[in-house]
Amino acid sequence: MIGIIIAVLIVIFIAVLLIRTVSLKPTAARTAMIELDRSERAEKYGRGLAAIIRHETISSRYDASREKFYKLHETLEELFPNIHAKCEKKVFDGSLLFKWEGKKKHDPILFMSHHDVVEAGGKWEHEPFSGDIDEKGRVWGRGAVDTKASLFCMLTAVEELIAEGFEPECDVYIASSCTEEYGGDGAPATVRYLQENGIHLAFVMDEGGMIIEEPIAGVKGIYGMVGVVEKGYGDLKFIARSGGGHASAPKKNTPLVRLGKFMADVDKKSPFKAKLTPTVKEMFRRTAPNMNFGMKLIFANMDIFTPLLEKLLPSISSVAGAMIRTTLAFTTAKGSDGLNVLPQEAYVTGNMRFIQHQDAKESIELISDIAERYDIETEIITGGSACPVVDYRSNSFALVEKVAAEVYPGVQICPYVMTGGTDAKFYQAVSDNCLRFAPLYIDNQQYASIHGLNENIYSGALPMGVDFYKNMILRSHEGV
Repeated sequence: MIGIIIAVLIVIFIAVLLIRTVSLKPTAARTAMIELDRSERAEKYGRGLAAIIRHETISSRYDASREKFYKLHETLEELFPNIHAKCEKKVFDGSLLFKWEGKKKHDPILFMSHHDVVEAGGKWEHEPFSGDIDEKGRVWGRGAVDTKASLFCMLTAVEELIAEGFEPECDVYIASSCTEEYGGDGAPATVRYLQENGIHLAFVMDEGGMIIEEPIAGVKGIYGMVGVVEKGYGDLKFIARSGGGHASAPKKNTPLVRLGKFMADVDKKSPFKAKLTPTVKEMFRRTAPNMNFGMKLIFANMDIFTPLLEKLLPSISSVAGAMIRTTLAFTTAKGSDGLNVLPQEAYVTGNMRFIQHQDAKESIELISDIAERYDIETEIITGGSACPVVDYRSNSFALVEKVAAEVYPGVQICPYVMTGGTDAKFYQAVSDNCLRFAPLYIDNQQYASIHGLNENIYSGALPMGVDFYKNMILRSHEGV
């Protein structure tokens, strides 16, 4: 009798799972199409972006020169004369801030980007600072996606609105740092200026997610991924010491061996707590209808499978794992200077990204305890707490959804966790709503080209980006 009852309960349980799964019908995002603009407008925008890309603006913490950035500023003056005539301009050692004065002095908004780029090594199909435009309308060069295209679009939006005689409801700021790629003082200097002038921003929109197909493996459709969570950043040094000696008679557990055991231990089993936060759950809730059946079965019943997902997701996907827990990646190492000498001191460094539910202090303590078991010291090189989470139910997020529906019909906006870092982290001091979203369509190759080879973007995607920023400004009073 008990066996029959158990069997019936199992059948009922499976039936509930299946009913909840099949009840999730595919959304419009699954069949949404992006039609690239082929007009003269797109070609004109492509030429403008190419002019910006042709400036080599690689930044480095070891190079204090700003001449290359000021050369780019001259090109911006040529491309955007209305902005330079109408808007107040501030320059903070190469980083830019424009203010377009609005009718009202409260609830100002800020769009931001950066005009510095990373190195461009390797063999490219088109030279990395050529600004070539191919037969498909793709503009090639380092910074095309990250993030000169979004800078071009936001400046163009303001330039054209000024030309039309439009006056914004509130003050509109555009900020662009020249030190973002190494976390330099460009954005902090801009924020200090805003603080000193008592400016609190209704919302900030920085780089982050974009308009992309299949944002998660197994999810069909086109989504606009808006970062509402940015993890904290830290660099740690793990040091093992000994008396050294000749390599011909090595002792047990030399510094490099202890470091190796420590790294293998952490690599085998992460000490950090995985948790499906409300943001992550909402991301999966919005994407679940367009998942393949197996994934849909799990995520349609997330309330039941949460413990299992928290345990398995980091093993299934490194990206998904990074969204739900603190991560540690070992990045550099040093041992002896001699091939036949045992090191008196050896070290490895680890790059950490702290999740909100297990922030810097707790995460560092956890990893330090493990290091201590292997007689390894922990030294904090840099450390920064995770940023506050932006509520995906906020007016600012709703405004992004509304404007996206106008510019990208059928594309679904989805909140997600940024696993990398942006300059937006500095702006939490002057805004409670720092969104990470560049409203431009890119394909999978273009996404992979960020910080990699062959970075490029479609000229035909630029008009939609311009229209997005225009509509955000036109509707800015709705997002406060």
